[in-house]
Amino acid sequence: MPKAKRTRKTETRRKREFTLRGKTLPELQGLTLEELGKLLPARQRRTLRRGFNAEQRRFLEKMAEAPDGGPVRTHCRDVLVLPQHVGRRVAVHTGKEFKEVEVRPEMIGHYYGEFALTRRFEKHSGPGVGATRSSKFMPLK
Repeated sequence: MPKAKRTRKTETRRKREFTLRGKTLPELQGLTLEELGKLLPARQRRTLRRGFNAEQRRFLEKMAEAPDGGPVRTHCRDVLVLPQHVGRRVAVHTGKEFKEVEVRPEMIGHYYGEFALTRRFEKHSGPGVGATRSSKFMPLK
């Protein structure tokens, strides 16, 4: 017996509104750091409870003052992404260069360093001629 085709209207797929533990983005932006900390996991809660060091505070001040156009550059990879940063661009240092990151609502509660990887994946090809004893039996290209 052939399967009956599903007859379904082609609906436009609607993008879900972002929520974090039941709070929408505008509600999150209205929260204080203490209230936000209650919604985040333990490590992020601890970071907020201990407060920010001088370098992190300087970065947060730059984020507040900077115009919305250009990215804010930082070496500080251990700063939490806060709801106030959504929609902004941040250039995070990888140790070699600055990687530009567009802050999206899904990033709230993560650290900036998670989005600018410091190591790149290196894919190696087969062994070269003379690399090992077994490579002399490999066909040459």
